[in-house]
Amino acid sequence: MELVVGRVAKSHGVRGELVVEVRTDEPELRFAPGSRLRGRAPRSDVVQTYTVESAREHSGRLLVRLEGVADRTAADALRGTVFLIESDDLPPSEDPDEFYDHELEGLRVQLTDGTEIGTVNEVLHSAAGELLSIRAAEGVGGRGGREILVPFVTAIVPTVSIAERLIVIDPPEGLLDEE
Repeated sequence: MELVVGRVAKSHGVRGELVVEVRTDEPELRFAPGSRLRGRAPRSDVVQTYTVESAREHSGRLLVRLEGVADRTAADALRGTVFLIESDDLPPSEDPDEFYDHELEGLRVQLTDGTEIGTVNEVLHSAAGELLSIRAAEGVGGRGGREILVPFVTAIVPTVSIAERLIVIDPPEGLLDEE
């Protein structure tokens, strides 16, 4: 399975740097100088290989320079490109309380009393922390099929079982109510 580790948001400056939206917990490893990235342009199945020339943080964003991308025009042409890795290339997590996003996506979500809530659609990474985007099951707080955002913190998400493909949540009052 291919996993996205970053996406080109736009060019930066005139020398070909790219603003990359990071989608990995290890940007220093994935975007290290000399590392090779597989990139796929928007609406394309063609995957191209790029070599990282340099990467630096600037104002909370990751700026990446790729070999062969030397000016703003070349950088603009890469807008929307996603950088990919194979999930098989990831080392197993050493911490039983840490998970890769792809391991959580598709898991069933239920309350501590067994009430079915829905399915994890994706894991969102924000400045405030991770959120589980859950597609609500029919009849859940009048939200069937809609998105529920649940902070991915132990106080609200006490149990994650990859083996059982199940997440148990204990949300505070009002979290599941329709807005």
